[in-house]
Amino acid sequence: MDQTELADQFELHRRRLVGVAYRMLGSVAEAEDVVQDAWVRLARTEAQVDELGAWLTTVVSRLCLDRLRSARARREQYVGPWLPEPLVHDLAGHAVGPAELVEVDESVRLALLVVLERLSAEQRVAFVLHDVFDVPFGEVAEVLGTSPAAARQHASRARRAVHAEAPATAPPPAGQSEVVEAFFRAAAGGDLHALTRTLAPDVVLISDGGGRARAALRPIHGTDKVARFLLGLAGYYPGVPFSGRPVLVNGEIGLVVQVRPDPAGPPDVSVVVPHVGADGLVHGIDVLRNPEKLGDLEALARLGGG
Repeated sequence: MDQTELADQFELHRRRLVGVAYRMLGSVAEAEDVVQDAWVRLARTEAQVDELGAWLTTVVSRLCLDRLRSARARREQYVGPWLPEPLVHDLAGHAVGPAELVEVDESVRLALLVVLERLSAEQRVAFVLHDVFDVPFGEVAEVLGTSPAAARQHASRARRAVHAEAPATAPPPAGQSEVVEAFFRAAAGGDLHALTRTLAPDVVLISDGGGRARAALRPIHGTDKVARFLLGLAGYYPGVPFSGRPVLVNGEIGLVVQVRPDPAGPPDVSVVVPHVGADGLVHGIDVLRNPEKLGDLEALARLGGG
């Protein structure tokens, strides 16, 4: 097979490979880097590859495992809470940036990816490969460099953590829209009473600025504290209007919110995800502010109404 044919075959697997890597790393940019590295290795290999999809999945997974092991120190030095890089689509399903490479389902919800981030590298890889992509434990063991029994144990421990910590399945987007609209209308209007009515008593807000944008350095708990924090953000630029447009963020209804304090300057853009429960209340709020995780800011700004 010549290089052109090999490249064509590789492209047939790219979407799945990026999906595997994104779930392991929580970053579209890193996932794409890993998949590109896998292509380089494939192009250079002289060995006969019989099952290309399985071979590529193994290579990508090993590369992700190496990155996860080396990322621990970087995560400990991260400024404030860490959230995954969001997959943003407009309500018609059109991706902003490279997010179309990742199939969106329950396994990419932000709350689940945050739980996966707390697992060991081996547990995360085993869970993603086996529980999400149905890779047999023999192949998972090959990736991890261990026995099938040990690979099974890693996946089992990850599964217990996910079941214990991940939130319940989100209502369908249609069931979230009304709540998210009321949430944003109250926050934008500075209406504390209306805002608190949209929040569950156990609501937790996490904002990720990564030291590059204004954000809370610790999670904020409770209806009153969360509501007052949000109204404080809304009032940070007094007299300057801000806009928000509903989008799909990792499969849930979220908002691209922007304010432009200097009409000639760049907008201040955030991606906000109110996690709506079956009771119609917001139980968690993720506020993504780190510009390194927001990809094409101009495209997001256009979504936000700028």
